[in-house]
Amino acid sequence: MRLLLNLFKLRIGVAIALAAVAGLAVTPGVLQGWQVAVLTLAVLVSSAAAGAFNQYVERDLDARMARTRNRPFVSGALVHGPLWLWVIGAMTAASVLAAGIAANWLAAFYVFMGAFTYGVVYTVWLKRRTWLNIVVGGLAGSFAVLAGAAAVTPTLSPASIWLAVALFLWTPPHFWSLAIVYREDYAGAGVPMLPVVVGDARCARIILGSALVLVASTLMPALHGLGWIYLAAAVAGGAYFISTCVALVRDPGRRAARASFRASLVQLSLVLFGAIADTALRG
Repeated sequence: MRLLLNLFKLRIGVAIALAAVAGLAVTPGVLQGWQVAVLTLAVLVSSAAAGAFNQYVERDLDARMARTRNRPFVSGALVHGPLWLWVIGAMTAASVLAAGIAANWLAAFYVFMGAFTYGVVYTVWLKRRTWLNIVVGGLAGSFAVLAGAAAVTPTLSPASIWLAVALFLWTPPHFWSLAIVYREDYAGAGVPMLPVVVGDARCARIILGSALVLVASTLMPALHGLGWIYLAAAVAGGAYFISTCVALVRDPGRRAARASFRASLVQLSLVLFGAIADTALRG
């Protein structure tokens, strides 16, 4: 089980699937229970496929980094061969087809684009070339929100669009915090993550600025139909994340960066669960 959790990055996949449910929840309209279940599973499977493809492509990088050198393709627990590309391709195709049948083909397109953005745009095209890699890669989470919203209606609601924007803005400060923790790993592997390019202190200031913009964006859905439950969750999560980012600016080291990284997870969880709870409790 741990091997599969590692290969398919299922912890990330659960968060991405939750983003799809949040996009669905804030969009006016009704889906049947089986449609919601199939769409959520489709997003989870497509995310898992993209995560496995990321590890397949990055076996050489993973071998050079202490954090990743025990991943299954590096350790030999799984054979690195073309069969896995067929498995990954089949998972992606099945998830897109399932989303199209259960909902509509626009939702299926967004499911595909989420996997493509993370697997190809981020992993293959950008990660080894530019510090903007994770900025563009943040679109993967946005597409999950849009997939959920489009499953209800092809006309995206303002609240769902703002949630998609928030997912896009969330990824850089989240990942840059982690990149400070593992800056030496990335530097040794030759990956131009932002702390490697500009240093920890400047990166910490950029993280704080990014977090401020992110938190402002999470407040916008409250202007487009979401109520006090969502707003309270967004404010609480945002205040907590910003406080850790301020601490990171004051002391741009690994300990503060790890705290900021964890706070970003709490902030995202509160925003997504807040959106779902707010719409559910208001009927």
